Amino acid sequence: MKTNSTLLCGLAIVCMAILSTPAVAQDLSNLRGSVIIDGSSTVAPISTEAADLFSDSCPQVSVPVGVSGTGGGFKRFTKGETDISDASRPIKAREMQQCRENGVEFIEIPVAYDGLTVIVSRENDFVDTLTVDQLKKIFREDMRAAKWSDVDSSWPETEIKIFAPGTDSGTFDYFKEVMVGKEEASIRDDMSVSEDDNHIVSGVANTPAAIGFLGAAYYFENMDTLKAVKIVNPEGVAVSPTAETIESGKYAPFSPEVKVFVKHYLENAADMAETVGYVGLPDEIYEVATMHFEKGLTGTHFLDAAGEKVPGSLVERYAEENLVK
Repeated sequence: MKTNSTLLCGLAIVCMAILSTPAVAQDLSNLRGSVIIDGSSTVAPISTEAADLFSDSCPQVSVPVGVSGTGGGFKRFTKGETDISDASRPIKAREMQQCRENGVEFIEIPVAYDGLTVIVSRENDFVDTLTVDQLKKIFREDMRAAKWSDVDSSWPETEIKIFAPGTDSGTFDYFKEVMVGKEEASIRDDMSVSEDDNHIVSGVANTPAAIGFLGAAYYFENMDTLKAVKIVNPEGVAVSPTAETIESGKYAPFSPEVKVFVKHYLENAADMAETVGYVGLPDEIYEVATMHFEKGLTGTHFLDAAGEKVPGSLVERYAEENLVK
């Protein structure tokens, strides 16, 4: 996950990790079995789209897509309980260690760009733009604005209601990192949280004084009831989440059904991402991902050997020489 100068409207990379298991030769026309997917609700729309398209050619393969959150998905994946783990952030050092301890090897594949979006109801007629300092007043425990007038004296003395992803969510992790960083402060604990992004959508849409955050795809699907808040970047420019600003950064072998599904996923990832409201990655990333997949290159590109996050763009990081097992 890249944290850049455009903060919440900036670049987020959604990924999937694929369990490495022995291959079995099999006629595709008779392909049976299941591909078990769990994890990020942010990535779920793409995986669901992939599962639906996949069923057209392989109807006897079951592809259930769970949404227990990025952290919840990794908990299952590190134990070898799922084939694919959808994630809206890179794997963490402790999760990587759990994979090693349980003998779980995986291939890491970027899928699409997403922009974390701050939302309010369409009925909210006073919040159009927020600065980072104002966001901190709303979301940080040590500031905890109770009313909108505490954020801006010209705004109504109305209680702020907050809807947010669950703490197992990669979206929550990313937002918390941006708001709090490595300081002693924490995110306030009186938010209404859920691993179901549709709960956040309905909560904010039906509560004029509410605010929340989620992946851009859910905002794009609900623009008739939600309003995206422009975020002021360090240059003083208020940026909205769009496909253009998100993309620019301004705001080993497998069991046969898994192998065929992932090949299908990669071949269609860019189109599927756009279909469900995300932004496809550059063609070169999908080409490298396909090469990693075909060569069975396991490990992560987002942590170094010491378990520390690796800086740099996706193109810089997602290369074979940067793999850490």
